[in-house]
Amino acid sequence: MTPSPASSGPGAPGLDIPAVTVAPGDTATTSLTVRNDSDIVEAYSLEVVGDCAGWTTVEPARVSLYPGTSETVTIRLEPPRSAEIRAGEMPLGVRVLPAEHPESVRVLETTVHIEEFRELRTELAPRRRRGWLRGRYRLAVQNQGNTPVQVGFTAGQAGEELGFTFNPAKPKLEPGESTEIGLRVRTGKPVWFGAPVVWPFTVETTDDREQDDRPSPYETPVRAPLDAEFVQIPIFPKWLLALLAALIALLLLWFALVRPAVRSAAKDAADEAVKARPTPGAQQTPGDGGSSVSPNGQGSGGGSAGTGGDGGSSGGGGSAGGQQSSQTIDVQSTSGETKTGTYKVPKGSIFGVTDIVVANFQGDEGVLTITFGDRKITTIAMETFRNQDYHWVTPIKIPEGDSVAIEVTCNKPGTPATGRRAKGCHEVLNVSGVLSSTKH
Repeated sequence: MTPSPASSGPGAPGLDIPAVTVAPGDTATTSLTVRNDSDIVEAYSLEVVGDCAGWTTVEPARVSLYPGTSETVTIRLEPPRSAEIRAGEMPLGVRVLPAEHPESVRVLETTVHIEEFRELRTELAPRRRRGWLRGRYRLAVQNQGNTPVQVGFTAGQAGEELGFTFNPAKPKLEPGESTEIGLRVRTGKPVWFGAPVVWPFTVETTDDREQDDRPSPYETPVRAPLDAEFVQIPIFPKWLLALLAALIALLLLWFALVRPAVRSAAKDAADEAVKARPTPGAQQTPGDGGSSVSPNGQGSGGGSAGTGGDGGSSGGGGSAGGQQSSQTIDVQSTSGETKTGTYKVPKGSIFGVTDIVVANFQGDEGVLTITFGDRKITTIAMETFRNQDYHWVTPIKIPEGDSVAIEVTCNKPGTPATGRRAKGCHEVLNVSGVLSSTKH
């Protein structure tokens, strides 16, 4: 570009800078003519100042001029393709410092118009979900452009078997801002029997232009749709059908073979009993009546009562083995902080630990260490899990006075299901086992 006519002054250069337009990721140049209107040889240092200084250069940065002469320098603008370079107007200043007359320093200003560009980054997780009628997915969207956009989503499927719901449906993102969108996929008809049915679908991300529907020449090419699958599992699995078939076969076998045989055997036994029944005269025999009574029947009943008393005593002894106990340790820390939570075994008790569950529901980043007394159980990088559990067949015994401890070093708080980054780390440890007395 050609600058407008320059002004002059004693010891000062004649110069002017026209406005310039540039797109992030591209290069734009403009020229600046410096003229020596003084009566001595003068050297001028040129330096870019203002918001554009980080990506603007002057070539050459120093010129020496005889009186009445001039030289044209090039101002090169190379803004990076980044969300930090916002679209719109930005001031550009060039400071011209004469070597012989520093008091005549001047700062020439102009306006740089930063063109907008749009770029969205979208990730879908998980790509495959199983369920009877519906499945839930997460869409992570980040605005990597330099202008605010309102994001829209379109889900596609070959048929019309699936329905899609996005929440929120159309979030608005500032440059560099990111958010999580919940996607619910549902089908109207269940699969009762047979093999699972796979429903492939796609999700496309778009941005709504409020004023101009024409794409910018600096815009990222059309984004490829994200592929995913919903696997609809049957209500009754194959093994259940096999079990039902086996039960029906057993029932048929019972009615066809076993039941007739049982009824026949019962009828034969009843006939034999009728034949062997004594006559009424035999039942009136006094000798038979006297011999049918046992003289010590009451004594046998008393012995049974005594046995019942022993059973009560053994039940009391069984209660001395300890009782199930579960303790929860909640640790909240800020970024860069190391914090410890403990549970101390009460006096006169022994804690036999069989299960622990540690929860990192925010997805925090850092290091977590679990110890039982002076024994280190595990050290975990928190970004590798959301929920972790450990189980022991043989309990780990912690004596009285020792503690179960969880030490958390918070490097970076995570993002919970709300979609907003947490202010601090938050971990929970649940430890379960048998708390017994040292007297037993």
